[in-house]
Amino acid sequence: MALILGLESSCDETAAALVTSDRQVLAHRLAGQEAAHRPYGGVVPEIAARAHVEVLAPLIEAALADAGVTLAEVDAIAATAGPGLIGGVMVGLVTGKALAHAAGKPLIAVNHLEGHALSPRLSDPDLDFPYLLLLVSGGHCQLLLVEGVNRYRRLATTIDDAAGEAFDKTAKVLGLGFPGGPAVEVAARAGRPIVPLPRPLKGSPEPHFSFAGLKSAVVRAQAAGIWSVEDIAASFQQAVVDCLLDRTVRALGQAHHATALVVAGGVAANGAVRSALSDLAGANGLRFVAPPLWLCTDNAAMIGWAGAERFAAGLTDPLDVAARPRWPLDPGAEAVRGAGVKA
Repeated sequence: MALILGLESSCDETAAALVTSDRQVLAHRLAGQEAAHRPYGGVVPEIAARAHVEVLAPLIEAALADAGVTLAEVDAIAATAGPGLIGGVMVGLVTGKALAHAAGKPLIAVNHLEGHALSPRLSDPDLDFPYLLLLVSGGHCQLLLVEGVNRYRRLATTIDDAAGEAFDKTAKVLGLGFPGGPAVEVAARAGRPIVPLPRPLKGSPEPHFSFAGLKSAVVRAQAAGIWSVEDIAASFQQAVVDCLLDRTVRALGQAHHATALVVAGGVAANGAVRSALSDLAGANGLRFVAPPLWLCTDNAAMIGWAGAERFAAGLTDPLDVAARPRWPLDPGAEAVRGAGVKA
């Protein structure tokens, strides 16, 4: 059994965790930054990076104490090396390098997206490769065939904005506060999906996602002064769900050997999204797998688990590995129009 120390600092969550290769999370410490970013309605990269510097070392010490282990007992250090806000990524990766060098432990540079992609296997030991993954978060919206550790085939990505970004911007436009995703979901429960909003690329032969036009439509709906905030929120959420379902149905046609339909990433915590995807999986005779809510948002347990999976496969990294603001899971995937460089 391997014991992995996982570190996460790619956006506005600082976290440290101790995870074993037999799926035990011995400790998990997380510090959020919502109060610091709330006045700006979004994450300010410089503020985020400084906060990571201040709290990461104490979090690591606390996690080790919670697990009742010392750094000498850890088998490897796994740290997010990208993609993400580069200042924050560098804080966590440099810390991981320092700990690995000082303790003589292997370093595992984890792709944050691989952390999300493999996180369902931490909570569900029966989830086998290959599976169709909808990875939907604040910065990414992709459909991937997960064939194994370090083996991903991208079937679709966003050509402009991610679904999570659209949730955050919608919350800002509607005055619902930060973080936007949970705020929109709460407001949507009190509203009706009656506002005529677009479903970008729905029914299109192009496999990808697009949410920029939907964001703009929300701005126009709010400015019209006709509908309540709750009805706009409910209509926006339903439009997102409809787009996600439409694109996922298309991808299922290319994933004939998938063992399950899986969702991961921050937007996977949304109840309407989970319910719709569960129904879709059932209609197609597939298992539906989603991590528990705390594993959907950014956390260090998923980084530790991805580290454990990579460690078991013999995948470690040199101490001069670079932090990366962009890092596609499928580097060989065809480039897409628009802002698909995020893929």
